[in-house]
Amino acid sequence: MEKQGNIRIASENMMPIIKKWLYSEKDIFLREIVANAQDAITKHKKLSDLGETAAEEHYKVTVTTDAKAGTLTVEDNGIGMTEEEVEKYITQIAFSGAADFVDKYEKAGGDGIIGHFGLGFYSAYMVSESIEIFTKSYRADAKGVHWASDGNSTYTIGDCDREARGTKIVMHIAADEKEFLKSARIRELLHKYCSFMPYEIYLDPTGKDDKPVNTTHPLYLKQPKECTDEEYKTFYRETFSDFNEPLFWIHLNMEYPFRLKGILYFPKVKKQVELERGKVKLYCNQVYIADNIKEVIPEFLMLLNGVIDCPDIPLNVSRSFLQNDRQVQKIAAHITKKVADKLIELYKNDKPRYESCWGDLANFVKFGCLKDEAFYKRVEDIIIYKNLAGELRPVSSFYGEAVSEEDAKNGKEPQAVYYVSDENKQAQYIKMFKDAGLDAIYCDTYIDPHFLSFLEYKNHARVRFLRIDADVDGALKEDGAEDADLKGVFEKVLEGKHVSVRTEKLKDANVPAIVNVSEFARRLSEMHTFYGMGESPADITLVVNTANGAVQVLKDAPEEARSKAAMQVYYLALMNYRPLKPEELSEFVSVNALLLENYLKK
Repeated sequence: MEKQGNIRIASENMMPIIKKWLYSEKDIFLREIVANAQDAITKHKKLSDLGETAAEEHYKVTVTTDAKAGTLTVEDNGIGMTEEEVEKYITQIAFSGAADFVDKYEKAGGDGIIGHFGLGFYSAYMVSESIEIFTKSYRADAKGVHWASDGNSTYTIGDCDREARGTKIVMHIAADEKEFLKSARIRELLHKYCSFMPYEIYLDPTGKDDKPVNTTHPLYLKQPKECTDEEYKTFYRETFSDFNEPLFWIHLNMEYPFRLKGILYFPKVKKQVELERGKVKLYCNQVYIADNIKEVIPEFLMLLNGVIDCPDIPLNVSRSFLQNDRQVQKIAAHITKKVADKLIELYKNDKPRYESCWGDLANFVKFGCLKDEAFYKRVEDIIIYKNLAGELRPVSSFYGEAVSEEDAKNGKEPQAVYYVSDENKQAQYIKMFKDAGLDAIYCDTYIDPHFLSFLEYKNHARVRFLRIDADVDGALKEDGAEDADLKGVFEKVLEGKHVSVRTEKLKDANVPAIVNVSEFARRLSEMHTFYGMGESPADITLVVNTANGAVQVLKDAPEEARSKAAMQVYYLALMNYRPLKPEELSEFVSVNALLLENYLKK
């Protein structure tokens, strides 16, 4: 016959687990203890607002280090606790029942209260040998209560002579955790975790001109219209220790359908060649949770610096991680929308400023498009590129009469958009394009190759991007038949080099030849190199210009001179495409010296 029973958890078995594994970083204990003190003050203030107790003139939390005594003390003048409440919130460790656990720590009630005494309190045992609590409730008939435990399965509780309302927690710091007895270290942690907590926090007060270590009314809690540019910049410098002025910022201020406040800053890019990770600090009711929480902050927005405070985020018991539910997804989507809206507003209302900031924004916007479909849909019309004339234009304006999806299905070639990936290496091609009245876009960030492929995918078969040294259309060429004899000369000289040869009459007669490379083959080769798969050969085509004077003379030269000259024409064209390899450079110099010698003998 089956029986039903309850699973029992022995406190002596559970405490070591709580002490060691409750939090990923042990220094977070200070946040928990100070946050509990702040909650105690909030509760008292709510009761005073309801007229159930007298108001306090100056609410505060005091943190005191005593290296000689080996203690770290956190004291508040909040609601305090009775002996019954200490027994309930401290000694049961919130494990009195699964239902209570869920209700208490996943659905904490009370506007402005993010935690309760209980599990968070025990984080202090990660750095403490023992802890004492001295507390007195706000109730008129309450007595002072003293509680003490070394963190094992036993504790002592009794009366004490505390007169002031509130709670004092004395942590006897373990021998191997002495760093938490240093005032400078505690100040560092208070700055990290408690900078914006709602009530003043004092560290080791002396009574003479003491100043709180926190800002109780941070800028992001104000209405945007009440904030000045200088206040935004000052808040940025103080919060992120960055003395480079941000480009601009977005002030988030929302009450429905969820509460969300914060400021996101667009920092200046220090290095164009890489994406730099910023720091977006997440708070809940002015209590620091963590940096760069990917469930709330989309990955591409982590390139920004900012502060976000959202009381409605569902935290788990340790407050260190978020549960990925629909509410969190809505918050993330809203933040993304606000960022996109700000960029669109700037583009429409202050285009010169937008364009001046584009060098710092480009990587961020392109990375955001790659990562977030909704973001791309919003900003696709404000993605700009510089053309050969130096003008910044939306990339879609280069599409011209883009091929319709119906035409694409019927086999019509996509609209070609040419781009420059290296202005110096592709200078010859740029000149030819300009002379022919053609245009192209400059791609100057490492993310561009991926982004152009993304744009091709999003535009289906309507548009294709070709590097400027790919096979160009007839705009660079004059009408004329192929010169079979000339083609044969170059094919013989280049035999074994995996180079195709074509002869064309180009509009620019000064160019003896150019190298064209299949866009597909070059991208495949670059991908192989990027993933360490070795360099795969690209399909090189040498386009020999029949309109060039040197080429015409070459065709009628003696065989040996013709072969040497043809090789030089090839190398000259190749140099405009890529740097010569060591053996190629050696041969180029050798043949060049020989041709020079023969020229001077004439």
